[in-house]
Amino acid sequence: MNDQMKAILYQSPSRIPVSVSILPATWNKYGAALNSIRADFPDIFGEIKDLSEVTHYTPASYHAGSFTDAWGCRWENISEGYESIVMGHPLKEREDILRLKAPTEDIGLPQGFMFLRLTDLRGFEEMMIDFAEEPPELQLLIDIVRDYNVRQMEIICENSKDDIIYVGDDNGIQQNLPISPATWRKYLKPAYKAIYDVAKKHGKMVYMHTDGCIWPVMADMQEAGADMINPQFRANGLDNLVRVCKGKIPINLDLDRQLFPFATPEEIREHILTCAKALYLPKGGLWLSAECAADVPLQNIRAICEGLHEASLLK
Repeated sequence: MNDQMKAILYQSPSRIPVSVSILPATWNKYGAALNSIRADFPDIFGEIKDLSEVTHYTPASYHAGSFTDAWGCRWENISEGYESIVMGHPLKEREDILRLKAPTEDIGLPQGFMFLRLTDLRGFEEMMIDFAEEPPELQLLIDIVRDYNVRQMEIICENSKDDIIYVGDDNGIQQNLPISPATWRKYLKPAYKAIYDVAKKHGKMVYMHTDGCIWPVMADMQEAGADMINPQFRANGLDNLVRVCKGKIPINLDLDRQLFPFATPEEIREHILTCAKALYLPKGGLWLSAECAADVPLQNIRAICEGLHEASLLK
């Protein structure tokens, strides 16, 4: 059993698992210069054989332009290497929900498969009004999206040999949930549970990425079947995460992306070690991760790697 799994199960990993993700836009900006950094941290990136070769995966939605997805949502992007956003919402009127049919195409569980899918279909403001007024169409829409996702999870689990199924759906905004915790528990928690129950039936664990302020419902996410949650540092606050999660909910802490472009290398090291020391337990429950966008200077990307390497050895 590797340290990642031991950390999730509180089975005393030999070190804190750490990772660094580099956005396609960052590769486009720095190219092979990133490989010289990566080569110095094989414990994070693995062995780099050719420092001159620049290869990276760019999802289709990270290209400039527009496209329409299987649900009829129109995505647009003006910047190569960053994720698109939905600008065209097919369910403009509430009564449009009555005519909605889930796609026949199987697209898996992409980022934003449940809560964000609702806002993509209706538009954020209209979806918030639906949650506030609670018309019958609200539950109908949730049921259609949920049932489609249940089928997708079944397909994924039937074809996956991995022990962990990775999913992502941003439930929070910068300082709070966009709907009340009570409303989230009423409408979203049962939907996630239905989807994650499929993974449990197949003996899989669920890793749930979710951006924004989500600490008020993290225990509910765990009860719904999320075995590890990937919360953001800044949106949730370290004190909240320590209180809610330490020793109770395994997390992969998404370190402060909003700090990385502007901090000094020493400030980055201090940030990483402060988080690690606050959340560390010898028995586990903690991963640490950092995402580097194109506005992060190369010296700071190196500082992130150095800080994570140091933190991973914390005892």
